[in-house]
Amino acid sequence: MLDVGCWALDVFCGMKRKRIVIMGFMGSMPIAGVIWQHVHYIVGLKRLGHDVYYIEDSARLPYNPQTCEVNNEFEYAAKVLARLAQEFDFKNHWGFCARYLAGNPTAGLGLKVIRQLYREADAILNICGAQEFNDDLLTSDRLIYVESDPAVEQIKVDKRTKATIDYLARHHALFTFGENVGTKRFPVPTHEFKWLPTRQPVVVDLWETDRAPARAAVFTSVANWSTSGLKDITWRGRKYLWSKSREFLRFVTAPRKSKETFELATNIKDRPTREKFERNGWRFRSPVDLSIDYWLYRDYIGCSKGEFTVAKDQYVRLNTGWFSDRSACYLAAGRPVITQETGFTKLYGGDAGLLAFKSLGEIVDAVARINADYSRHSRAARQIAREIFDAEKLLDAMLVAAGI
Repeated sequence: MLDVGCWALDVFCGMKRKRIVIMGFMGSMPIAGVIWQHVHYIVGLKRLGHDVYYIEDSARLPYNPQTCEVNNEFEYAAKVLARLAQEFDFKNHWGFCARYLAGNPTAGLGLKVIRQLYREADAILNICGAQEFNDDLLTSDRLIYVESDPAVEQIKVDKRTKATIDYLARHHALFTFGENVGTKRFPVPTHEFKWLPTRQPVVVDLWETDRAPARAAVFTSVANWSTSGLKDITWRGRKYLWSKSREFLRFVTAPRKSKETFELATNIKDRPTREKFERNGWRFRSPVDLSIDYWLYRDYIGCSKGEFTVAKDQYVRLNTGWFSDRSACYLAAGRPVITQETGFTKLYGGDAGLLAFKSLGEIVDAVARINADYSRHSRAARQIAREIFDAEKLLDAMLVAAGI
């Protein structure tokens, strides 16, 4: 049963409490980065005083990272969501519906309650635009699309892809991490769609630490190496890649040139490519345990000196203004970030704590600047997280912009 009495009391008392459903895929794709991305929305909205529910309701088969299998069993997904609900205080406020099975079996909340939530929620956040439609969900006219990967959907609209246009049009509001989308700085026309800028919300205190990194700490990052082809797209005769691998290869000599060890938690299966990185001062760490254990993932970031990373080709060449949700977590931990320019420095960063690069020389300079006054850059990183990525500020602004 939904707690209608408590909800009515909030309205009576004049509180601006809203009933909000967050829809995502942290149960069906329970890897650490994905989990934290969703948790920040749940915790941030709860801290604003809202009545928050987390629902997965998909025909996609779930992935089990312990067995590396995709199948129709959802016991592992349910176990993960139940544990997260316990740790982040949304017990009895989550549901998993297996739309791919006859009868639409559920874990957590039952289908009747989920349908009621769809009808009555003040807002339903479609995180990463990952939720496909079904007849139950379409009873709502308060769907909010939150795009974490800008460019592909805008290009599909420009190419007049009907399925994309129909899907986006069914949402009450559209938000994107590509803060340049819809401006003169972004080359792809947005046509009939209004894209509102947003960023990955971060609950900063979940990442803060008073401990300075150990003297042996290095610049690190976590990356999925083999993503090219998944969302590669051609626009006006040019192909734009979704993978980071090409960008890492462009700057493979960065550790050697900057006289600094870089560590990458990824799995490069091609031996010659891996050896090329190792010759240039890269160190590798298996990403498997980090992917499964979201607390270990957090600790890995907190024990790093900072982050060195690149951006996907699409984000860079199309000047999207995108910024990484993982990099925002490094900043919240007080760990300086050196990352590839996507146009975000027109809005924030580019100085202490968060340094952007376009060239190898700028990487070398950024490492030297951080090493010359690490304490200053660490403080600045945390301050950027508080000012730019604070979950409560961003999520309150999102609901206001969406008219919720």
